[in-house]
Amino acid sequence: MIPKLYYADHIELPLPSDHRFPADKYLKTRLKLKEQLGLAENDFLPSPLASFDDLCLVHDRAYVDGIFEGSLSDRAHKKIGFPWSQGLVNRCRASTGGTYHAALGALRDGYGAQLAGGTHHAHFDFGAGYCVFNDFAVTIAKLKQEGSIGRVAIIDLDVHHGDGNASLLSHKSYTFVFSMHGAKNYPARKPDSDLDIAMEDGTGDDEFCQRLESSLPQIASFEPDLILYQAGVDALEEDRLGRLALSHQGLIRRDEIVFAFARAFRIPIVHVLGGGYCHPIDPTVEAYVNTFKTAFKTFGFSK
Repeated sequence: MIPKLYYADHIELPLPSDHRFPADKYLKTRLKLKEQLGLAENDFLPSPLASFDDLCLVHDRAYVDGIFEGSLSDRAHKKIGFPWSQGLVNRCRASTGGTYHAALGALRDGYGAQLAGGTHHAHFDFGAGYCVFNDFAVTIAKLKQEGSIGRVAIIDLDVHHGDGNASLLSHKSYTFVFSMHGAKNYPARKPDSDLDIAMEDGTGDDEFCQRLESSLPQIASFEPDLILYQAGVDALEEDRLGRLALSHQGLIRRDEIVFAFARAFRIPIVHVLGGGYCHPIDPTVEAYVNTFKTAFKTFGFSK
């Protein structure tokens, strides 16, 4: 059995030719998954668009309207990092909707994933750091509204602190937000998560994985009904925005720890891509694919 994997790269994100964001990494990851895991086209599903009302469950209505209508200021879009386009609107709606639908799959099958998402810098009334809408916050709000879950834990291992997750979710009794990130990396202001571990520049595989393992008992004691895993690979040593020093094998160990934890405690888990900014992009794509390989191995998925 193979779980359905959601993707958002069917919607073009128009960017200037000199833009720093590597938008091609999503399609490249999907193609590599087909090649290396023997997946077929029908193993993937296009991510459905989150509705305006879905987004307003966690975001300011005026902000959502500004994104939909293209009426936000240039300054607001500079903070986000993307120029406005209809493609941007629909791509970000799909990235959000895909995480929600992957969560429904995880609640049914134990594991779900989207080849996008992890937009943890999006706040109540502004976006930042290439994040427009907060897919984790919207997913949790919808599942709570439907009565599908009680408690949710976020494991955010992207190299950048999940400030949007912290500001939107850490004060809620039904969420536990855990972020491991670079101490001196973006963003400058890091609001408190429920558990923050700030890593010094140059942190390598062993220290990272040891600190991760020692943190998971706090999540176990929270007894979540679902884990949302932001599996960003920008902790990779060669990542141009990372500043940590994990190897590919170290990232595989990281993923093994997280997926084995979820399986051991029988907690459904959703995994999304998160950040990755190598130049050229190939090491990032390799790391993304390795996370899927680790998940499939852990949960026994095969063609």
